[in-house]
Amino acid sequence: MKDTEINTRIHILDEATPLFAAQGYNGVSMRDLSKAVGISAAALYHHFSDKRTLYLEVMKHSFVDKATAFARSVTNAGTAIEQLEDFIKGFTLMVNKDQNFRALVMWELLDGDEARLKLVAEEVLLEPFKMVYALIQDIDPEADHYMLTISSIWLVLSHSTTAPICQYLPGWETSYSNPSVISAHVIQLLKNNINPAVGVANERVPKK
Repeated sequence: MKDTEINTRIHILDEATPLFAAQGYNGVSMRDLSKAVGISAAALYHHFSDKRTLYLEVMKHSFVDKATAFARSVTNAGTAIEQLEDFIKGFTLMVNKDQNFRALVMWELLDGDEARLKLVAEEVLLEPFKMVYALIQDIDPEADHYMLTISSIWLVLSHSTTAPICQYLPGWETSYSNPSVISAHVIQLLKNNINPAVGVANERVPKK
């Protein structure tokens, strides 16, 4: 593929991402996309055979970079608990910064399309899931590693995503939308449900 075609393809994906994030898969037509990108429908179909193909590529384009960011959010050195804290802090910061990422994940949960849900799981959540699972397993071999891993990931997503609604509930403080406050809260909840194995908390645990 020529550089010009690659650049055009990336441009299409960059322009399509916020559209799908705002309106979901069913709310955007190929005509809407061609208008937003500034190319003809025929040119759009040259790069992507149909809307579903384009949408799946948007998902990959948006999420693959996020999966890499998740991995980088955990340092190579430190105890398992310290690495878990690093992950929660980095993940929370990333989620709060990227509104399109949050919206695309929420649209998938609402739409319930199996193929797209599978893509999110495999392209976005699998690597961070395995990483956090292994860290919690190192910290507390007797814990429910699956449930705690899911909780650590979705607590961050839910706090960050529902802030626009929660601000109207009694007791809301503006600091509750701060990534550092959210991550500290999630970390404390996890610590309350993890019992470090003898000696494990003080060991240096390499990143998986």
